[in-house]
Amino acid sequence: MSPTPFLNRQALYLRPDPSRVVVRPFKPATEPRDFNPTDKSRANHIVDRVLSLDAASVATQLAEVLENFQGRHRNLLDTFEARAVEMEEALVEHVRFSKEQRRLVGAYFLHEYSFEAAALFNPSIVAHPDQAGAPAGGMRFVLSLRAVGEGHVSSLTFRSGSIAADGAVDIEPTVRLAAVPKVDKRTPCADGEAIELSFSPEQHISERVIFPVTASQSNGIEDARFVEFAGPKKIFYATYTAYSGKAIRSELLETEDFLSFRMSPLRGAAAQNKGMALFPRKLNGQYAMIGRQDNENLYLIYSDDLHLWEGGRAILKPQFPWEFVQIGNCGSPIELDEGWLLLTHGVGPVRRYSIGAVLLDKADPSKVLARSREPLVRPEPSEREGYVPNVVYTCGALLHRGLIVLPYAVSDTFSNFATIKVSSMLALLQA
Repeated sequence: MSPTPFLNRQALYLRPDPSRVVVRPFKPATEPRDFNPTDKSRANHIVDRVLSLDAASVATQLAEVLENFQGRHRNLLDTFEARAVEMEEALVEHVRFSKEQRRLVGAYFLHEYSFEAAALFNPSIVAHPDQAGAPAGGMRFVLSLRAVGEGHVSSLTFRSGSIAADGAVDIEPTVRLAAVPKVDKRTPCADGEAIELSFSPEQHISERVIFPVTASQSNGIEDARFVEFAGPKKIFYATYTAYSGKAIRSELLETEDFLSFRMSPLRGAAAQNKGMALFPRKLNGQYAMIGRQDNENLYLIYSDDLHLWEGGRAILKPQFPWEFVQIGNCGSPIELDEGWLLLTHGVGPVRRYSIGAVLLDKADPSKVLARSREPLVRPEPSEREGYVPNVVYTCGALLHRGLIVLPYAVSDTFSNFATIKVSSMLALLQA
């Protein structure tokens, strides 16, 4: 079918870059057939080999490592030392390390990870907390993306850019370096632990990568849906899917500046699935969420507690052929004068994912005022091929001067942008 006439695709492709790497802890596997509780672990064997080197050999080996890797990472020697400290609990008693030995030991228990080698997709967009330098009549934004690397492990990465007064989108160049944050605090809580993370101000936003740090996230942080939440102070929330390799659940990320973050689990029956999206303000004194508890329909859920979500009421069910398999939300509802605009995804024949929209009543979002009979965005011939064919998907759009700025992913591989006039969209929904 022909492209949606009022949809302006920007041809601003964000593709995965395997040259961007972070350093991650390396944990040597223990072969079960060789295991003996009285033996030293493989980690201790590695340390013993390092300690067997004389001082000159240690210095030579460390210099060679730095020559190969120092230009690829910030503060690499500090990273080596920090990793050696982490390893202390896994090691049996040993002689006191020299500084050079400690650094070399740390290097042996790290590896490079190409965090976006396979895919860069499922984007979400919010206004940048710092609007300095925004174009006249435009705004700066922060884009979050799901990055996938070796082993299909998902992490959260960022870009910054701007929207001009006429709706043209520009993405700032990424920096070559990338890094994971410092873990500042771990706090036990119901259903797991809350984590506080921070990056250094000198790290460009495209340098910041949030990698799984808890057991519930160990196989991925997926599909963050960011929203700027109205309140006494500016704060950004993101609901995301934590995947342990065996189970999924919804968790919450919060930040004021995209430098410091807090991650915590969501509780309740409604949070034991994926694809939750928070309204950008309280409704009648309560938090409100759009979720999908049954893998098929969309629910409206209210809560007095941001971290506890129970029950809910089904407000949207598959209705048109392009969404007969299932529907889901595509990010937080966007507040218009006419009501709440909710972007949705639908799954149709041959598991084709398309993006549509509904308009919900502003006072009572359980009332559906209008709904797209046909998708707004569907996989075009040039957008069908990729890791998962025939998919377009987004985790959130942004309202700007009568335009919906829509970043969207193509076939779970790369991302692009489109803009849609709100007036044209509303006319289509009412048709």
